Amino acid sequence: MLEFVRLHCPYCGESFESSVDLSAGDQDYLEDCAVCCRPITVGVRVGSDDELLEVRTRRDQD
Repeated sequence: MLEFVRLHCPYCGESFESSVDLSAGDQDYLEDCAVCCRPITVGVRVGSDDELLEVRTRRDQD
C-alpha cells in the first residue's frame, strides 16, 4: 500500500512529496532530493496494521 508523504531535505531545506510502501514494513533507504539532488537517508516506521508511524530524513553521512 503506497502512501504519499512530504519529505524535508536536510541539505537545501526544501520539502517535496514522495511515496512510501507501507506493506514493506519498517525500512531505511536512500532517496535523492527532488530539488538539489543530494542523497537523503529516509527512515520509515510502520505499525502492525500498516499504519505510518514515523518518517525521518537525515544527511547520508550522518
